[in-house]
Amino acid sequence: MLVQLGIFGGMFVGFGLIAEYRAGVIESMRVTPASRVSLLMGRGLRDVLVLLVQASLLTLVALPMGLRAPVAGVIVALLVVGLLGAAFSAASYAVALTLKSEDALAPLLNAVAIPVLLLSGILLPMALAPGWLRRLSDVNPLKHVVDGLRALFRGDLWSSSSLLGLAMTVLLVVLGTWFGTRTFRRESA
Repeated sequence: MLVQLGIFGGMFVGFGLIAEYRAGVIESMRVTPASRVSLLMGRGLRDVLVLLVQASLLTLVALPMGLRAPVAGVIVALLVVGLLGAAFSAASYAVALTLKSEDALAPLLNAVAIPVLLLSGILLPMALAPGWLRRLSDVNPLKHVVDGLRALFRGDLWSSSSLLGLAMTVLLVVLGTWFGTRTFRRESA
């Protein structure tokens, strides 16, 4: 659930940017001397903060329902959710600035989100899938993030699954931030 929160919580923030674009807020930001990276990071950090509050509440609600996980694993898992939110929000802002239309953004995000969600093993473990689908899911970095979070909640902080999940999360953050800042700079030129 936490990975799903990070994905969808970050992925759909671009809709707000499109509304701000239409209202002239983005044009006003463009004339400021602020760095384009700072403008993107400020928005992204706001989104991450919202996601961290939601993920913390979700985890706290799970405790009376039987969740037993080491505190260190939960803290690292919350960090991963925040990083996922940062990656997907930066990419969402970039796509929103490029498309500038909710009518174009919604189907594109859904066309990406649904296959990524299904191939990540969030809903069903990929061990139940046929071999060809398991091999396809191995290419999906979010499958490794999901496996890593499961390992963290089991207490396997230094297992290969948790380290690979963290590495994939960092890779997604780097790619999302690069794409977002590149688009912000290009759109501001």
